[in-house]
Amino acid sequence: MQTLRERYPNLVIYSLSEKAVTLQFGNTISADLLTQVTTVNLLIHQQPFPGFINTVPAYSTLTIYFDLLQVIKSNLDGLHSFQKVVNYILSLSVPAHPTDNTTNSPIKIPVCYGNELGPDLNGLATLHNLSPEAVIKLHSEITYTVYIIGFVPGFAYLGGLNQSLASPRKAIPRDAVPAGSVGIAGEQTGIYPLQTPGGWQIIGRTPLVMFDANRSQPSLLKAGDLVRFEPIATTEFDKYTAI
Repeated sequence: MQTLRERYPNLVIYSLSEKAVTLQFGNTISADLLTQVTTVNLLIHQQPFPGFINTVPAYSTLTIYFDLLQVIKSNLDGLHSFQKVVNYILSLSVPAHPTDNTTNSPIKIPVCYGNELGPDLNGLATLHNLSPEAVIKLHSEITYTVYIIGFVPGFAYLGGLNQSLASPRKAIPRDAVPAGSVGIAGEQTGIYPLQTPGGWQIIGRTPLVMFDANRSQPSLLKAGDLVRFEPIATTEFDKYTAI
């Protein structure tokens, strides 16, 4: 095994606040960086230091929050809180083969594409000189990876979109995008878990509840999960919502 310092010699660590430090693994969106962020995130949760509160993973960064007083009073090596936390993190041993924190098989998300549930499908198809059916096929034949959860609680940013579907955000965002809406923005696709303003190109909607604060795990998806979209008919969508 190597220490985290040895495994990631180019890792940049900076103070976000007096109660948080951020680890920056790179400056791009990639599966490799996702693996690094996920691996270190899991390590810290498995081996928390005195005063550890929680982490927030992102595309290429991992922010670690802690209780300032507990860290200062701890026996961690260092003269001040930032140094204590950083020294501890860099001393962690990283396994030679990082644990795979993804689901064993893709989580299937049913989606009703087009019409009033996917109002931007036809326009996006025209933009790319494709038929709506071709857009649906290209969008649903990919196995995506959840890179981060953000924007609003439970909003999953999915990487792996077919490059032929990469599209700009809408020039004028909608005041209200319904919960469950599936959209495309840039080279990503995502699912709105709650009704919220948004500028993504909406091509469909899932009847699944993506976020519920009353569940033991409020967000249906988490960073590292694999996802497949399954086209369904409007009648099937109505059956889900009637339950």
